[in-house]
Amino acid sequence: MRSICFVIILVLSVLSCKKKSNDQASVLATNPPNIILILADDLGFSDLGCYGSSIDTPVLDSLASTGIRFTQFYNTSKCFPSRAALLTGLYAQQVGAGSTWKNSWQNSTTIARQLKAKGYTTLMSGKHHGVDIPTDTILGFDRYYGLLSGAANHFNPGNQREGEIAPARKRIRPWYIDGKRYEPYTPQDPGFYSTIAFTDAAITWLKEDSKTPFFLYLSYTAPHDPLMAFPEDIVKYRGKYKDGYEAERQRRFTKQKELGIIPADFKMAAPTYQDWDKLSEQEKDDEDLKMAIYSAMVDRMDTEIGRVMHLLRAQNRLENTIVLFVSDNGSSAETVNVQGDGKVGSMGNWTMLGHSWANVNNTPFRLYKNYSYEGGIKTPAIVSWAKMNRKNEINTQLYAHFIDVFPTLLSLAGYSYEVPEGVYDAEGISLVGNRSQGQDTLVSILEESSDRPLFFQWKDGAAVREGDWKLVRDGKEWELYHLGNDPGETTDLSDVQEDKALALQQKFEQWQGRVGANN
Repeated sequence: MRSICFVIILVLSVLSCKKKSNDQASVLATNPPNIILILADDLGFSDLGCYGSSIDTPVLDSLASTGIRFTQFYNTSKCFPSRAALLTGLYAQQVGAGSTWKNSWQNSTTIARQLKAKGYTTLMSGKHHGVDIPTDTILGFDRYYGLLSGAANHFNPGNQREGEIAPARKRIRPWYIDGKRYEPYTPQDPGFYSTIAFTDAAITWLKEDSKTPFFLYLSYTAPHDPLMAFPEDIVKYRGKYKDGYEAERQRRFTKQKELGIIPADFKMAAPTYQDWDKLSEQEKDDEDLKMAIYSAMVDRMDTEIGRVMHLLRAQNRLENTIVLFVSDNGSSAETVNVQGDGKVGSMGNWTMLGHSWANVNNTPFRLYKNYSYEGGIKTPAIVSWAKMNRKNEINTQLYAHFIDVFPTLLSLAGYSYEVPEGVYDAEGISLVGNRSQGQDTLVSILEESSDRPLFFQWKDGAAVREGDWKLVRDGKEWELYHLGNDPGETTDLSDVQEDKALALQQKFEQWQGRVGANN
């Protein structure tokens, strides 16, 4: 496996070298790359085939085979802060989205706004989870179709339709379609399914204009609860999980080592799932069904991504399209009580996955969404672009964060980050360096930046990572881990490395004061 330095060298061999910088600028000006940013919702680290799962994800696996997979890419452990960091290049706390989604984003610009200024068409389909309308100037999208806030019924986010069961829902959720607000949004199509609808909108836009360079942010709500999928998708996985949590976790763990996602000597933390043998046969069947539905949702998302790739291939635009796929946080153990009269998996039933399967889906890491341990903040990350000429590479060395996505995508497209007046400079860095520098300088810049600190804070959870060291807490007590030797966070070193723990704590507190993070 090559380090990020080799990735940079080879990316730049296609895009630039110092003596050809003028030629590159000319090519990018006349044929700028399209960009697709795909975000899954509550997807676990190991939920794709190319990251260890047995779930059928041939499209994403294919993108991985023609690109790069990263194993140390971080989100924020929670949906709306991740979305803010992803689009702005800032920590969510700086944007006003560190603890609530109900604030208008501040101090920021977005990748959509910057690309729009370069002549790109900017498109967003799916979940936003904020109060700003994506087509307003704050976010900078030309077109938007989707769910403005949190989770919604996948088959019908609105009111009961004639002849159908009442859709299970937490509350009424606002939708926007090109600036028009629907609250509730009740689709007329009885075959409506959110994952398909989000894709349909994107495909419609891409068909309308096949010439202008585009930035497409495709923000799926799958596989976030409620667990809902088509019966024909569910049956594909029914019965595959009846041997229980431990068996599935070990299958994924073994496959990850075979793929090179984790080292052969990786030590996992103790599991948090229930004892499968203590469940009744009915309980085992119920658990198998939940995981089958979840798998069907991931499978369907992969199929829909494939529709977008197929269209771009038919339009002869795929080779000049950068695709980045990530998830907003780890698989979720959240539970809520939502009433419903339908069968599990249907429109009339809001079922959640539960902590046991969430623990499995985040294999090989510890815990899940809402925690600052690796299982809450690690995401699968795939970048694919034919012009990079990368083939099935796995980068296990670089650690990066959602704040890096904005400057990195801009850099790949040939642009530098421009800071408007009254806006914070990006906290993230471009992972492909500064194009204006020579190749050797580019390598040294990344080497110097490789041990920079990254910070995490959500509710009672917090963490700082610097190099291989990570300080993390869930509550008041800090724990210290050396991720180079112990990526599974199994051995707390805070008592034997007190100076290191204190130094990292001080850096976290300084960051906390600088960005206004809550205690």
